[in-house]
Amino acid sequence: MARVETHFLVVGSGIAGLTTALSLAEYGSVIVLTKAREEESNSFHAQGGIAAAIGEDDSPELHRQDTLRTGVNLCNPASVDVLVNTGPRAIQKLADWGTDFDVDGEQWALGKEGSHSVSRILHVNGDATGAGITSNLLRRAMLHSNIQLITHTMVTDLIMHQEVCRGATAVDEQGETVRYFAKQAVILATGGCGQIYQYTTNDPVSTGDGIAMAYRAGAKLSDMEFVQFHPTALAVEQNPMFLISEAVRGEGAFLVNDCGEAFMERYHSWKDLAPRDVVSRAIFQEMEQGRKVYLNAIHLGKRFRNRFPKIYKALCKFGMDPSKDWIPVTPAAHFIMGGIYTDIYGQTTISRLFACGEVACTGVHGANRLASNSLLEGTVFAQRVAEKCIELVELETDFLELNRITLCKNKHKETEWKQTIRQVMWKYAGIVRTEEGLSKGISQLKQLETEIPQGYFECRNMLMIAQVVMELALSRRESRGSHYRSDYPKPQKSLENKHQIIQEE
Repeated sequence: MARVETHFLVVGSGIAGLTTALSLAEYGSVIVLTKAREEESNSFHAQGGIAAAIGEDDSPELHRQDTLRTGVNLCNPASVDVLVNTGPRAIQKLADWGTDFDVDGEQWALGKEGSHSVSRILHVNGDATGAGITSNLLRRAMLHSNIQLITHTMVTDLIMHQEVCRGATAVDEQGETVRYFAKQAVILATGGCGQIYQYTTNDPVSTGDGIAMAYRAGAKLSDMEFVQFHPTALAVEQNPMFLISEAVRGEGAFLVNDCGEAFMERYHSWKDLAPRDVVSRAIFQEMEQGRKVYLNAIHLGKRFRNRFPKIYKALCKFGMDPSKDWIPVTPAAHFIMGGIYTDIYGQTTISRLFACGEVACTGVHGANRLASNSLLEGTVFAQRVAEKCIELVELETDFLELNRITLCKNKHKETEWKQTIRQVMWKYAGIVRTEEGLSKGISQLKQLETEIPQGYFECRNMLMIAQVVMELALSRRESRGSHYRSDYPKPQKSLENKHQIIQEE
């Protein structure tokens, strides 16, 4: 059983994990663990872009107002201030590190997305922003002598000693147990948990592992009932579903039903650029009435291919030409606003355990994330995490080690259990929720808990997170942002600024 020491242990290779690693590498050794290939993260697949107040008609205050309004009185104002005020510097840092943002003349090109009052979305290669940023960070990390990137390694649990997080237990590609001890800090940047839903845009690795292992170790979680459903996934049966970026609507595409009606004006004055929760529910309602929903981008003509080359290529693969055909779309689970409860420096409620990116909940997104704030969050808060980690004194790592870990490998049963979790979550904790449905879902998941053996870590992580989402959705008796209860369709004044925080007993 191998034992490895490092100054800083980072779990996750998306934008948050890599930015943290690069920010820490000047101050000590960094090991980055990821359970698949380096590129398998939601960050890498992000299309739309990264938001920041850098335009002439923009300001951090405007960005702040948009973020707070979209978060429906649940954002932490201090976190939002950090995000919007640090945003422009974070963009410049990414550019200095080699990210080649698209330009319009001599200025960075800026697009517009839903719920933004001005154009402030930077992008790379049109619709490959996540890949553009993340691949560049990966190159830098691989070249840095102080960073060791280890792939195909499943982190199973955190190592706790005297109520302090000291490292993590993992199983490598050969099935061997490896203990990674951190002299200074452990940073979770494992992303979200979209794979708990039947329909999702999330990468298959997004099974909520970081949130689950922190919860098991005693960390507090917050706002887990708030799951954002992206309105426009390509309505083709696959997992993950291909995302039709919100930026397409920002360029002028609009939603229609199969009667040819541009229906969004019936639901919101901002029409197709309304907040994501509004657009997703509108599409859901159209579908509940037996209609199919499409994105009409025909009038964009050749501009579509030039502006969205990645999306264009994917549509062609499915036999669709956006200059001639309507694009079939459906909502899909996309992002969780909740996660491991942290302060504005990414410190969790466990000593020496930090979290940043989608796995963390700083309160910056409130009840509904503003489009393209996620990549910015990963960049901004990763650098703040690093600031705190380098201040910590080194600790000895010569304490007792734990037992060997074995991963169970019955892929057929694992797939079956995962599919059950996904179906239950989509049916009872999806876009529209009720007390009756959530209660049924909780009961079904509890039954499943008795069937899944200990060695199926992804399954058990998914099940744990699914149960937390359902329980908090059941106890929040109102509708706010992405959390919609048809039996409590209005927001409650008494619940404004009230976060649901949970800790395993």
